[in-house]
Amino acid sequence: MKPYETAGSLSPGGRGWRIVVDELIVVTRIGLHDREYVAPQPVAIDASLRYRGVPVEGSTHGLIDYEAWCERVARYLADKPHTRLLETLAVEVAALSFTEWPALDALTLLLYKPKIREGTRRVGVELDWYRADFDSWRASDEARLSAAR
Repeated sequence: MKPYETAGSLSPGGRGWRIVVDELIVVTRIGLHDREYVAPQPVAIDASLRYRGVPVEGSTHGLIDYEAWCERVARYLADKPHTRLLETLAVEVAALSFTEWPALDALTLLLYKPKIREGTRRVGVELDWYRADFDSWRASDEARLSAAR
């Protein structure tokens, strides 16, 4: 750092900051098969959370708190009813993330069931969304709900 710069004035170049969450294990009710309705099972989540804010100690505005994100996602998945598809679960986690963290610009989520199939280490789905993708999904979801009323 040059003597005339302060930590608060540093601006990231490029696409900004990326928080990486590697293999957050949560227990949730997920799956298509009858045996998967019996009890919750582990789902692993790898996440890349991108934001542009300038991190400043003591201020949580404009950044993503990875501990809070992990806790919120784990609590949400532990409390929710059964979901049949990992794809649906990925969209729900993405929607939760964009809704609760306004600083979030983009995310990549990889959800998988560890050791669910013999001969594989993991099988799962990946979702890449920018905030514009979320906004579009939310608008179409709201329109669909309005039409159903």
